[in-house]
Amino acid sequence: MVLGILGHPVAHSLSPAMQEAALAARGLTGSYRLLDTPPEALARRLEEVRRGYRGVNVTVPLKEAVLPLLDGVHPEARAIGAVNTVVNRGGRLIGHNTDAPGFLRSLEEAGVRGRRALVLGAGGAARAVAYALKGAGWEVWVHNRTRSRAEALARAFGLEVVPLEAARQADLVVNATSVGLDDPAATPLPAALFPPRGFAVDLVYRPLLTRFLAEAAAAGLGTVDGLGMLLWQGALAFELWTGERAPVGAMRAALRRALGAGA
Repeated sequence: MVLGILGHPVAHSLSPAMQEAALAARGLTGSYRLLDTPPEALARRLEEVRRGYRGVNVTVPLKEAVLPLLDGVHPEARAIGAVNTVVNRGGRLIGHNTDAPGFLRSLEEAGVRGRRALVLGAGGAARAVAYALKGAGWEVWVHNRTRSRAEALARAFGLEVVPLEAARQADLVVNATSVGLDDPAATPLPAALFPPRGFAVDLVYRPLLTRFLAEAAAAGLGTVDGLGMLLWQGALAFELWTGERAPVGAMRAALRRALGAGA
């Protein structure tokens, strides 16, 4: 069973460690490959997937661009406007989004509660998070450095575009940008704007403790790192590819080992 991940770049991905541990735990023979795919090479890469892969994950910057190139798209992924998992069904490539339900599972696991959520970002990950939160009954606000992208996201899901200062009134603040990934000293939200109570979630998982989360904890907020969403979206993807129940414990342990070795 050949699996993989499409993105650009993908060398940092922890998905191979997680998914190969899952295959081994279920006694399945296979591999999970890093497929660095610039946007201009996406169509050609998908033909390679069609010929030789059971399925692939899709990451930045391809989650939105991949939609028109697939043979079918699950209604939820279509509604979100982003695909992170592709399943090869007899030569037909079907797109799914496991980011949204995976994100909700990570919140449930961490005991996150509240009413108002601020999502920072407007890309594929932000779309999945906003869709998931809205569907779970949250009032969702969105802020993005480029306001037009925030407005497009807000129109898609019936959200409200707010200034960064609105974070002070939120029960949950989610960093769905890549800020903090390349520069550990960077943060998407100044510490002075954290709410007096609530939760902060960072989808960045390398480093696991970002400046955003460190400052949120110092401000007295509950924090959720990016490992939870990574784990649960991967578990749901594994189940789509294999039809087997995901060995979540083995996958979590593999992620922690990988982070300990290279975080």
